[in-house]
Amino acid sequence: MAPVILVTNDDGVHAPGLRALAAALETLGQVYVVAPEREQSVVGHALTLHRPLRVDRLDERRFAVNGTPSDCVNLGVLGLVPEAPVLVVAGINHGSNLGDDVTYSGTVSAAVEGTLLGVTSMAVSQADPDGGSFEAAALVARLVATRVLGEGLPARTMLNVNVPREPPRGMRVTRLGRRTYAEKVVQEMDPRGRPYYWIGGGQPLWEEDEASDIAAVQQGFVSLTPLGLDLTHYGALGRMVEWEAGLSALLRPRAP
Repeated sequence: MAPVILVTNDDGVHAPGLRALAAALETLGQVYVVAPEREQSVVGHALTLHRPLRVDRLDERRFAVNGTPSDCVNLGVLGLVPEAPVLVVAGINHGSNLGDDVTYSGTVSAAVEGTLLGVTSMAVSQADPDGGSFEAAALVARLVATRVLGEGLPARTMLNVNVPREPPRGMRVTRLGRRTYAEKVVQEMDPRGRPYYWIGGGQPLWEEDEASDIAAVQQGFVSLTPLGLDLTHYGALGRMVEWEAGLSALLRPRAP
């Protein structure tokens, strides 16, 4: 029996990027789509715990969920799909997920959720798809998924894949870049003279780093960035050991 591949996204179950991804992976196994019923971009790793989730079965292997991308992966991995998936693929996202932006991305978070649940996972994004064409990213997704299925990934590690807008010049294994924003909050006034705010104003600034995912995509290459789920800073851990005695002493009750 062909292995099961679970596909999801954050642009919604009817997004063309999702459709292109599912079609590209059909040659690798049984593809099941479990995706949000509407767009869920920039929701990060949110899970829905305060209300029940509803699932609409659109066809035999395609489901729409009134929840987040991480909800969709949970439902798919933990029982909605009849057999445990061997791979979770999130995408193809309509726009890149580079640098620090991965912390906000519903697409990347879906792959993180799959990894937490013990399933090999990857996220695929395409920078500014021209005219809604995801042909290049779909090909990249199939090639990378084939390699991942054959060789696997290290424990607690997911793969973040970004495809440039133009036909790729090749692929680069990269590290996560630094992408910062200036003037992020824009204030406006409503007709009653009360202020309201938009988060996300200003142009992004990129730190120069030739080994980063941002540099690779800017130069026309596909970036392949392994992301580990262990957020511990081991250098700081070693330096902070000496804090233990001093802080512990402050916690001890003093003798009367």
